[in-house]
Amino acid sequence: MTVLLSDARITRIPAVENGEPLVDLYTRDVLTSGRQFARESVADRLAVADAFLPVGIRLYVVEGLRPVASQQAIWDGYCAELQQLHPDLSAAEVHVLASRFVSPIEVAPHVAGAAVDLTLMGAHGPLDLGTPIDATPEQSNGACFFAATNISREARTNRALLADVLTAAGLVNYPTEWWHWSYGDRYWAYKEEQPAALYGPAYSRT
Repeated sequence: MTVLLSDARITRIPAVENGEPLVDLYTRDVLTSGRQFARESVADRLAVADAFLPVGIRLYVVEGLRPVASQQAIWDGYCAELQQLHPDLSAAEVHVLASRFVSPIEVAPHVAGAAVDLTLMGAHGPLDLGTPIDATPEQSNGACFFAATNISREARTNRALLADVLTAAGLVNYPTEWWHWSYGDRYWAYKEEQPAALYGPAYSRT
């Protein structure tokens, strides 16, 4: 069973800020959509993962560091959408359901500069990973989940390649979003059995 970001096993993990700087991913020769920032260790691991890929295929980061206000707006919007779809759910139930797709602000890895949303890019454009980045569970019929079976064989192969290189470089996936990978956040600490996350909010560090 998937452990969600709203789960107490995640939220009770402390974040002990280690002061690591944010870096522009461009300086690590990582392909990005505009200027994208992440913690130095995240950036270094992305560069390693990119080097593991076959010739002609690159990582392509769509988003790294996210301002708190943006995270809150995404969270609020998705909660409102879910409340409309499921009017009988309590606020607490909507909170849990929303955390499948958007991190609650208090534990959000993007806000810490610890996470990136990314895909694979080939010579002729993005590879097939089954859904667009940011496709919600409702929009994709659950195909956004990393282990979804309702995607093509090609998409499954590409997801496996993505996982191989990123896992080898030390990043972890949030399993409800094939595109979301992180290092040093609470979810990483949970998956890697670490006592604390390495980073707190980093939006002011740019």
